[in-house]
Amino acid sequence: MDAPEPIPPAAKKLTGRAFYESIGSPKMILAPMVDQSEFAWRMLTRSFMNPETSKTLLAYTPMFHGRLFTETAKFRNHHFQPIKAGLDCVPSPESIASGDLHLDGNPAIDRPLFVQFCANSPDDLLQAAKYVQPFCDAVDLNLGCPQGIARKGHYGAFLQEDWGLIYKLINKLHLHLDVPVTAKMRILETKEKTLEYAKMILSAGASIITVHGRQRDQKGHQTGLADWSVIRYLRDKLPPETVIFANGNILRHEDIQKCLDETKADGVMSAEGNLYDPTIFAEPPAAGEEGREYWRGRDGKGGYRMDAVFRRYMDIMHRYVLEQDPPERRPLYIPSDPVSEPPLTVDEDDRSVAEGEPPAKRQKRGNKKTTSPNFLAMQPHLFHLLRPLVAKHTDIRDVLASSRGGEIAAFETVLSMVEAAVKEGLLDYDKDPSKYEEPLDSELGLSEQGKAENESSVAMVRACKRPWWICQPYVRPLPKEALEKGSLTVGKKEKKQLEKVNAHLPKPSERERVDERDGMPRGEMPKESQVCG
Repeated sequence: MDAPEPIPPAAKKLTGRAFYESIGSPKMILAPMVDQSEFAWRMLTRSFMNPETSKTLLAYTPMFHGRLFTETAKFRNHHFQPIKAGLDCVPSPESIASGDLHLDGNPAIDRPLFVQFCANSPDDLLQAAKYVQPFCDAVDLNLGCPQGIARKGHYGAFLQEDWGLIYKLINKLHLHLDVPVTAKMRILETKEKTLEYAKMILSAGASIITVHGRQRDQKGHQTGLADWSVIRYLRDKLPPETVIFANGNILRHEDIQKCLDETKADGVMSAEGNLYDPTIFAEPPAAGEEGREYWRGRDGKGGYRMDAVFRRYMDIMHRYVLEQDPPERRPLYIPSDPVSEPPLTVDEDDRSVAEGEPPAKRQKRGNKKTTSPNFLAMQPHLFHLLRPLVAKHTDIRDVLASSRGGEIAAFETVLSMVEAAVKEGLLDYDKDPSKYEEPLDSELGLSEQGKAENESSVAMVRACKRPWWICQPYVRPLPKEALEKGSLTVGKKEKKQLEKVNAHLPKPSERERVDERDGMPRGEMPKESQVCG
C-alpha cells in the first residue's frame, strides 16, 4: 500500500485583515470555553448551519494552560487530539501523514479553528503553540479569564496590569510561529484606557482582537450587561484594517446582527448563549419548512427541539469519537404522525439505569471507558442544553446526574427519556397552547411594563422564553436584581458602585414570578457554567 501523502507545509504567514479574509471573513465565532468548546461541541454547532456557511463559522478550542501543555504528553493528548499517534513531540507538517489526522483541527471538518492558551511565560507559550500550529489557523492568548484560578496562576485577565509581559507573550508568537497570533481581552475602567490597551496588544503583533465588553470583576451574579459602546469606540478609533470581534450579550440568533450593527465589529462571538442553545448561529427555517427538528408555535415563536439537538450530539459522539455507526433511530415524533405508532418509552435493557441502580451493577454494553475530552464534557453540556426540561422531569435529571463520561449506553437512555418527554410536551401543547404562551401585560407588575430587554431581565426572559422542550438561553438576573433578591452579597464599596450604575433600573418585583413560571432556581451558577474571558 502506498504511503499517504504528507500535509503540505504552511504557506507564507498572513496577518491582520489579509489573514482574516483568507479564512473566509467569518462573522460568527464560537468562543473558547474551559472544557466546553471541545471537538464534538464544535461539530454539533456547525451541523445546524447550511453547507455554504458552516465553514464560515470560526471556532476556538477550550483554553489550555500553556505550561502544562508543554510539560507532559499526557496533558496534551488528553486535551487536544489532532492525530491518532498523539503529540509526544513537536510535529512538523512534513512529518504528519494525512491518514493519521483525527479530530481537532482536521481540515476536512474542523476549520477554521483557533487554539487558545493562557500563559505568563513567553517561552512556555511558544513551545505549547508549536505543538498545535500545524492543526489550526491561529493561536490565541487568553487575557480575559476572570476566575479565581486565573488570579492565583497569574494569567488571563490578571495580566492586564502587566502590559510589558503581555507584549512579550504576543510578540514572541508573532515573531516565531508559522500561524498568526490573536488575543481576547476585556474592557478596562474607561474607554480611553481600553483603547490604549488594545493598541498595545496590536502593536505586539496580534492579528485579531476579541473584545469582551465586560470588566474583570463582572462575573457570577455581578456579570451584568456587556458594554457594546466601548467596542464601538474601539472600532471608531482604531485603524480600519484592524479586525475586531465583539463578545458579550449574545443570547439569541437575532442578537448577532444587532451586535454587528451597534458595534461595527467584524464578527460576533458567543459563549454562554451557545452552551444553552448550540443552534444559536443557525438561521431558523422558513414557516412551513420546520420538518421534525424545528418547532414553531401558533404565535410564530420557535426553536430547535431538545431531543433533535441531543440526538445529533449523540450521533457525532458515535461517528467521530467512538468511530462507529450510530444506532438506527426512528424519526422524531411530530403530532401529525399516525396514531398507530407504538408509544416512545425507555428501552427495557436500559431500565436499570433509569431506575437508579448503582453504577457497579449497571450493564456496560458497548461502553468504552475513555478520558476523551469529548466524553468528559457530555454531562455538563446536557445539563445546559436540557435545563428547562430537567427542571420539570426530575427523573431525567437524576439519570443524567448518574451518567459518566464514556458510558454511552447511559446517555442513550437519557436520550430515550428526553424523546418521550418531548413527545409529551408536543401533545400537551396541541391540547392547550394557551398555557405555554407568555402572560398578558396586565399580569405583569406596573414597573415591568414597557421596559426594554436591556433594562430588566424580566423583559429578556419574556423575549427568550419558549416551551420547556425547546432550546433557549439562560437569562441571568441583572446585578441590582440579584442584590435586591439576596442572592448577591457585596461590600459597602461595591454596593455603592452597583447602586450608582443601576439606579435607573426598576426593582425586580416580577423576577420571582418569572422564575416560578420558568421552574428553575436562580442560585449561583455552577462551576461548569463558568466560561473564561
